[in-house]
Amino acid sequence: MTVATQHADDLARRVAGQRTAFIVEGAVDAATRRARLQQVIDLLVAWHEPLAEAMGEDFGGRHPGFSLMNDILGSLGSLKHVRDHLEQWMQPDPRPPFSPYDQLGAEAWVMHQPKGSVGIIGTWNAPVFTLLSPLACVLGAGNRAILKPSEIAPRTAEVLAKAFAERIDPEVVDVVIGGVEVGAAFAAQPFDHLVFTGSTQVGRKIMAAAAENLVPVTLELGGKSPTILGRSADLDVATYRIALAKSTNGGQLCISPDLLYVPQERLEESLDKLKRAFAGLYPGIADNHDMTPVINEAHLARIEGYIEEVRQAGGRIEMTPEEPQPPQDGSRRRALHLIVDPPRESRILQEEIFGPVLVVLPYESMDEVVADINGRSRPLALYYFGEDAAEQRQVLENTLSGGVTLNDALMHAAMHDAPFGGVGASGMGHYHGLEGFREFSHARTVFKAPQYDPRAEWGMTPPYGEHFLAAIKGQIVPD
Repeated sequence: MTVATQHADDLARRVAGQRTAFIVEGAVDAATRRARLQQVIDLLVAWHEPLAEAMGEDFGGRHPGFSLMNDILGSLGSLKHVRDHLEQWMQPDPRPPFSPYDQLGAEAWVMHQPKGSVGIIGTWNAPVFTLLSPLACVLGAGNRAILKPSEIAPRTAEVLAKAFAERIDPEVVDVVIGGVEVGAAFAAQPFDHLVFTGSTQVGRKIMAAAAENLVPVTLELGGKSPTILGRSADLDVATYRIALAKSTNGGQLCISPDLLYVPQERLEESLDKLKRAFAGLYPGIADNHDMTPVINEAHLARIEGYIEEVRQAGGRIEMTPEEPQPPQDGSRRRALHLIVDPPRESRILQEEIFGPVLVVLPYESMDEVVADINGRSRPLALYYFGEDAAEQRQVLENTLSGGVTLNDALMHAAMHDAPFGGVGASGMGHYHGLEGFREFSHARTVFKAPQYDPRAEWGMTPPYGEHFLAAIKGQIVPD
């Protein structure tokens, strides 16, 4: 038996165990769902320090405060919001029956039922949040789940597996760890729903594998999120918030700004203010534990390859703070690099950056910006800075992205009561809030017929009378 077959057999056994337990249990009431969510909340509270330490080790020095804020508190927010609202969401959704049954005592409603066992594949940049935030909606909808943490954050994966094994019944929430072979076997399982957070390239493979079993998918895939600096923006406020957003987690967020559109006449001023804002946040890079390192050497080589390609082409590159690169401490921390109007064929204009590098594109008109955004794959996030209401409306109504933050960046993803997800190449489906609950529920229409059935006396049942055809044709009207 090959290693791949062993992985597949083990996963098949775990999925089958959860699905059997789901069927045996029957209807999952609100109290049970709340109790399961509370178990995960209690787990996070008990294990927050080991998890933060593990994330720090995986990144080679991520600040524990950031890990606690982003992954632990972010997950707790999702879990608690679902816990506190699920009973309201579970209520049947009444729908009006069609005429004439609405006058005869018929009833209709939509009930939202759990699907069964849901697979969740997380990613390395937020290795706890990308598992437990969707898990909140999965459990709130009454499902069970199997989690697959990213192999790029192996220490975090090990701690998560240990924590869940200690506190949660694996037939409710299980954790499997491993590399690419495990991930491939995981995506091929006949889950009742599959969630994946990661790159668009891998997302295509996940979707293809899931299609073999007709498994519905939720994909959160990222993309080159554009940021627009309008002429009406407060430049000091905007550049500070952009610098803060771009530096968050070392630029390694799926909604991190990748492209910054700047009015041509404000280019130099914007560059100067961006550099000053970033340097104010991070006065130095070497041995600065506030700055999150690039996750590993392979990703660092990829990012530096983007920069070197532009440099070889004679492109303009600004850096702040000015320090020897690479840092003398040997870490993977890097200064902010601003790549100004690089050649159009540059890889940095095509591929998601995931690092402390921002492409700055000068523009003359907002029509030009909108056209450039629409000429690219649809991003997970879009950011607009400015107070011009007509221009803001133009951007919102003429572009498409997973979500939007106005006059800041990243903020829409923190909304626990609003859907988070992508569109097109940046993903499909949502989690967070009511929309997340419904994502992992089966919407089942129920029609309750009235006792009295008039169809026979109306001549609407066989044998059809001579007036049947005319009566049907008489209803085919344009109003």
